[in-house]
Amino acid sequence: MSDVNEHVDKLLQELRRGTITIGVLSQLSDPHYGYSLVTTLKSKGIEVEPGTLYPLLRRLEKQGLLKSQWDTNESRPRKYYLLSEIGKEVYERLCDEWKTIASSMEGLINEEENEYGDD
Repeated sequence: MSDVNEHVDKLLQELRRGTITIGVLSQLSDPHYGYSLVTTLKSKGIEVEPGTLYPLLRRLEKQGLLKSQWDTNESRPRKYYLLSEIGKEVYERLCDEWKTIASSMEGLINEEENEYGDD
């Protein structure tokens, strides 16, 4: 049984890796700093480790999808991230593609359940 768990864990990790970007972009129409993003996503059922999030934020910023600004008014300076104009367009296109993929997958899953039953 641990063999099955190992396979499932690896495949779930791959699946999550592909969806975290959309989850992060979905929250950045308003500015967030890293930790606030971690807690916001967690409250919405998306677990993301800071060690995964921060490199992703830097990569998305480097790609031009995010813009950032330091807030030094607090005792602890924080870097806030926000979708750029290109980031907004990319996010909208990803959402459209996600909906298409999810709908297709739902059809495949339901087709198989109807064919094989709920074993």
